[in-house]
Amino acid sequence: MPPEMMNLNASPADISVCLISSSGKIIRKSDVGFWSAVLATVFSISYDVGQIAEWLGLLGSQGGPESSSTPLGLYVLLTPSLFLGSSFLVLVVSIHQLSSPDRKIWSHVAIVFATAYAVLISINYYVQLVWVTPRLAAGQTQGTEPFQFVVFDSFLYAVDILGYSFMSVATLFAAGVFKGRGIERLVRTFLIANGLLLPFIALQMYWHWMIWIAALWAVTFPGATWSVAKLFRRTEIITVNK
Repeated sequence: MPPEMMNLNASPADISVCLISSSGKIIRKSDVGFWSAVLATVFSISYDVGQIAEWLGLLGSQGGPESSSTPLGLYVLLTPSLFLGSSFLVLVVSIHQLSSPDRKIWSHVAIVFATAYAVLISINYYVQLVWVTPRLAAGQTQGTEPFQFVVFDSFLYAVDILGYSFMSVATLFAAGVFKGRGIERLVRTFLIANGLLLPFIALQMYWHWMIWIAALWAVTFPGATWSVAKLFRRTEIITVNK
């Protein structure tokens, strides 16, 4: 028998859509949202810790935001960043699935920008991890110069900040889904705060000092994903009558 009647105007915190697998196991869309939010939080915090170590010169660089990373630094920074792209995209799709019908336009637009972000950074970081960085580590840099990741002064760094600019836009639109109080207000606040970093991310190649404000991403993004994880975990389980 089908699930009990749902209120289609309910907010994401009010419902948890369920599916039935061929084995009869209940699959909740909120579970996908929860775990993608947890993974996004873990990957972003892992990057944050690595970036702090990098700026302190603990990974072999000279320290500070303008120093070039060593191969070790690139592996530490870009590995969690690569997986962050996919987990964030799945998270935004999960938000869209659980959003109320009158709010789906905002989550749908968020998916568009989250997809652009995921594609750009995934290509960038994969190339760095499997081709550029191994050659740097081996001292075989010939031919890799156009693809080296140099802060403020490389093609792929420009691609990188374009990707994170799209992420900021995605979080701004995703914030439009959450209209309630309590945990939804917290989610909305973090998502908007992350979105407002857009100019400081996008324009830092012109004004390098902007990277210090853009670095607030280390707080706003994991704050957003963790609060979304808490929201998904609190969603009401719909009873399925067998």
